[in-house]
Formats: sequence, structure tokens, C-alpha cells
Amino acid sequence: MKKTFEIKGIDLISLYGISDQNITFIEQYLPVNIDIRGDNLFCKGLKKDIEDFSVVLSHMIESVKKGNNISTKDIKQLLAMNIKDLNPKNNIDDVLFYGKKGPVYARSIGQKNLLKAFFENEIIISVGPAGTGKTFLAVAYAISLLEKHEVEKIVLCRPAVEAGENLGFLPGDLRDKIDPYLAPLYDALNDLLPRNKVQTLINNKIIEIIPLAYMRGRTINSAAMILDEAQNASPIQMKMFLTRLGIESKAVITGDISQIDLPKKTNSGLVEVLKILKNIKNIGIIRLSESDVTRHEIVKDIINAYSKLKK
Repeated sequence: MKKTFEIKGIDLISLYGISDQNITFIEQYLPVNIDIRGDNLFCKGLKKDIEDFSVVLSHMIESVKKGNNISTKDIKQLLAMNIKDLNPKNNIDDVLFYGKKGPVYARSIGQKNLLKAFFENEIIISVGPAGTGKTFLAVAYAISLLEKHEVEKIVLCRPAVEAGENLGFLPGDLRDKIDPYLAPLYDALNDLLPRNKVQTLINNKIIEIIPLAYMRGRTINSAAMILDEAQNASPIQMKMFLTRLGIESKAVITGDISQIDLPKKTNSGLVEVLKILKNIKNIGIIRLSESDVTRHEIVKDIINAYSKLKK
């Protein structure tokens, strides 16, 4: 959801703060993206979060009209007084990465557990329904490692089941056939970084976005490796991906075991690996649920409805 707030008749610097610091501060506590264009504010987020922002903004405007300058301390008090169950997990200290649209942080208990797992393990397996932020947070984590120089590159891959991928064969016209299945990875990168920076990193091979089959035969050192849509990897492919992990590398595996698209007689490598690796040190397994969905409010209801149908 997106809403426009028109600000008129007050000093914008007093409202926004120097270098828009007040707006940036709000984004650290509320899961909204705010774009400033003169006397217009464009707020994007879930309906409830935009309503919360509207309440705080109204109080800020009234204060400025009375001749006050708004500080971040004032905003924190406004948030505490007006936002029910203001979540301290959105504190600046818990920000995973500062992207082009603002800070990236956990927006649910499950996501908070996932962020914790990122920093406590070498391999992280994240499973859950669509919309729980599995891919987005994994990509943000990989970029944060790259920017802190903890890794030298990022390797993002997906099985391309619908394109006919298997370990021994990849069809001709690879880019045309594979790109549609890699699009969510491009989307996550472009949401976090300017497009020109993403393209430069890809051109310089600092970021690779490839089909899973292209991981075969490689040892990948000093890299953040992500296997997305892992429920569509066969057991052989899953083992192949895990054994590519080289020195000073980390791996994140994401998937939704309710959306397996493999042929009927093919087992899911993700389902298998959840059993095989559950007690291995430095491997974290996080299970997200519909309560962690951060898309449109109705998505949670849709997921719940389908879950009841399967039961």
C-alpha cells in the first residue's frame, strides 16, 4: 500500500530534521519506506504501519506549528506513546543492512530468529511459505557480508525445473530460458542496491546469478552462497550445492516445502536435508510460518486458507 501526505504551512526542516534525519529515524522503528519530494511524503508499507506513521506524523506537524523543532528523542517518545506494542527489534542496533530504500531489519519473531541464525552459523536453512522474506533477507545478508569485506563475492542460484535443468544437461539458449526463473533474485538485488551498482557487480563477476546446475565441479571460496527455491533441488543437487562450500564461505538455503514442483518420483533435497543436517554444529535451521508474512495483509489469510484445505 502507498499513501501520499501533503505537508503545507510549516517549516520542513523543523519537521524532517537536518538531512531528513527525523524521517530516517522513523524508518528504523516502523516497517515503512518514506520518500520525500518537497512538501510531499510518499509512504509505502502495510496498511496498519502506514496508519501508525500517519498518527506520529500528525503529532509532529502539530508540534512544529507551535514553533517547536522536532528531535529524534521527541519522535521516540511519540512512537512509544502512540504505537501499540512498538517492537524494539526495529532498533537501529538490529539493522541487518542499509539498502537504497532504508534499513533492512526483522519484522516478525521468525525473521528475528533468522537474522540471529545468520550470525551464529556457517550454513543457514530457512523454510517457510511465500512472503516471509526468506529470499530478501538472505540477499540482504549476503550484501552486508560483501560490504563488510567478510566475503569477496556473492553466488545466487536456483533450480530451474520448468526450464528442463538437471545435473547432466542444460538446454540451448540458456539466458533466454533461465532468466525468468532467476528474476526473483534480480528483484531482491535491485530492491537493495541501485540498479547501476548491481549491474557493475554482475559485470565484474562479484555477483553471480546462475542456475543450480552451474555449481557443479566448483569450489567456491570467500563467498556468500544462496540456494533459493531449494524445495525444487533433488537430493543429488542439494548435496552438490552443500559440498561447493569453500574456505571462508557461508551458505544460505531457502525454500517452501509446500511448493515442490519436482516430478512425482523425485524426492526433494530440501525435505531430505532438513532431516540429515538437523543436529550438525554450525548449521542453523529456521522455520518461518504465516505469522511471518510481510506482504499484503490478505496474503496471510490466503496461506491459512490453503493450509486448512490440505488438512
